[in-house]
Amino acid sequence: MNRIVFVILFAGLTKAGFTQNIIDWDGTYQLQLSDFRAKTSQIGDVNMFSLHSSTQMNFAYNMSSYEFMFTKNFNSKVSCTFTRDAASIIAPDDETAQHLLKFAQYEFDLAELYARRFRKKLFDEKGAFSNASFFKPLYDAIHKEFVERYDNAAKETEIGKNQSELDRLHTEVLREIQELSEFCKQCKPTKRKK
Repeated sequence: MNRIVFVILFAGLTKAGFTQNIIDWDGTYQLQLSDFRAKTSQIGDVNMFSLHSSTQMNFAYNMSSYEFMFTKNFNSKVSCTFTRDAASIIAPDDETAQHLLKFAQYEFDLAELYARRFRKKLFDEKGAFSNASFFKPLYDAIHKEFVERYDNAAKETEIGKNQSELDRLHTEVLREIQELSEFCKQCKPTKRKK
């Protein structure tokens, strides 16, 4: 039987950790400083700051050609995760660490927003006769949008230092996530009438 297997990752340059170290985005969990478990994490006694949040959007599926032809909903195949052992915060003091933590939460939520946009694109554009690479241009466009929005937010908020601007941007992202509620990982979107 013909089988199609595909895996794609985006966001921070991370390595997959053990399952107990991975937090799946669920809309309720808020990142804590204790989630940044990389050995390089340090708060105090440094003259710099750095954030590596280890947020990823993963896309993977394994199905026969027949299953692929009749699959329209790929929601469960797109995940947004945070890997604790790969995440690090370096900050000179607690206040800076808190700013970085809030920016990391923004990034985690932003990645979920783009995971939902990707799920929606897959749902809207997958046809019965689409080939296995139909998602590539969709992914490339979503990834580009994510990176641009992330970079702009990092610049506009000074990676979380400007809290009022970060709060404004974060509220926008959370509102957009709600608007795409049909495209959560466990959701089944309503079929569109043609």
